Amino acid sequence: MIMTTDTEIQPLVAEAFQALADAVGDLAPDRVDTPSLCTGWTVRNVLAHMTMAARYTPEAFTAQLREVGFDFARLSNRIAEQDGLLPFDTLVKDLRSDAMAHWAPPEGGFAGALTHVVIHGLDITVPLSLGQTCSDEAMRLVLNGLTAGGVHRHFGTEVDGLHLHATDLDWSYGSGRPVDAPAQDIALMLCGRRI
Repeated sequence: MIMTTDTEIQPLVAEAFQALADAVGDLAPDRVDTPSLCTGWTVRNVLAHMTMAARYTPEAFTAQLREVGFDFARLSNRIAEQDGLLPFDTLVKDLRSDAMAHWAPPEGGFAGALTHVVIHGLDITVPLSLGQTCSDEAMRLVLNGLTAGGVHRHFGTEVDGLHLHATDLDWSYGSGRPVDAPAQDIALMLCGRRI
């Protein structure tokens, strides 16, 4: 069964944050600065970006956003850099926080939060060779969301004329030339990541 309501998706968000925290919680100190799939960001930078809501109230976040002329990309880079200097345990604790378990971006709802944690989780776990930490159910929802209404185009990817088929999950999309790959690779491709 595919879940679609916030009430059904929120537990998957909480579970995905927890699973990622479990996967990275015991990383050796020399691995926390591994380059992630997010260009220019290390593992700790991605964690700092992912968990902003655990450290900033909406008012504090808006004040920071105002300081950079409401340029979210610029603010994301600033927070990833400055908060990436926090102790790694703090960033992992933020992943486990109630704030992140119940966080939803204003325009994306819990579906947006699920995409956020799943994709950024892969940005971290793939280069660390830790594998997918989210459930198959979460991955399927993210893939559906990325292909619905051409959301993938936001990331500069095009799938017209392709039949995407996950080799490790009951999921496919589109028609045309077959592209068979693990679900996580398809999700990353849809988000413009180079693996």
